[in-house]
Amino acid sequence: MPPLIVFMITRTAIGFTIGTAVGLFLWFNGLSQISTSSAPEKWLAFGLFIYLFASTFGGGYLATALMQDDV
Repeated sequence: MPPLIVFMITRTAIGFTIGTAVGLFLWFNGLSQISTSSAPEKWLAFGLFIYLFASTFGGGYLATALMQDDV
């Protein structure tokens, strides 16, 4: 596989992992009233919340890596 593709996949995965960790931290520490709710929609909100953080951090990490590294 070309080095640029490997670079992009690894940097996106690292950013996605960091975003997931931040989203989980905020969900369980900052949104305790939602996380203790018994509503069935809380799992949809949980998934979307985590995905939005993960995709934002993944794209941001990739963009920063591409701007700063000469691949």
